[in-house]
Amino acid sequence: MTLLKIAQIGHPILRQPARPVDRDELLGAECQRFIDDLIETMHDAAGAGLAAPQVHRSLRICVIEVKDNPRYPYKPNIPLTILVNPVLAPISEERFVNFEGCLSVPDLRGRVPRHAELRVRAWDRHGEPIDQIVRGITAGTYQHECDHLDGALFVDRVEDPRTFCTWKEFARHHEATFREQVRAIVARYGS
Repeated sequence: MTLLKIAQIGHPILRQPARPVDRDELLGAECQRFIDDLIETMHDAAGAGLAAPQVHRSLRICVIEVKDNPRYPYKPNIPLTILVNPVLAPISEERFVNFEGCLSVPDLRGRVPRHAELRVRAWDRHGEPIDQIVRGITAGTYQHECDHLDGALFVDRVEDPRTFCTWKEFARHHEATFREQVRAIVARYGS
């Protein structure tokens, strides 16, 4: 496997909608190797997810996994999930505020409103259909990663720019309060 270079904010690839992947392309050896490399790169960077545009590929593919992540110790675990051509649809108007960071936006965090419950339709890496409901913090992670496929970054969704902070200042001034908010969200939605 190969570690891929992560695009940083300002690179044009992060602002372009990614193209859909057809089934034949998905099932080909090149695309399957790319998915393996995307997963490996996410793990190496301690990300909760990674989208193809973040590694300079205009494909509607993202990977998500949280397993006792040291970068996000308060996030509930999410099994390894590969989403190909995902479509997210809110199933309620309820929202919560998530304190987000991004591998493509180093050392910056900000508060982002996210839908609390979503229906997710996509293919898995083998072209099999996914149709599931995700809730709470997990729903926030799915929205963050799928935003990348539409050329959006979390900084675009921050409603109050005064909430931006570095990771160090987040840990010093905001993390304890946010952990309590996460506990309440997880208690309500189960994830």
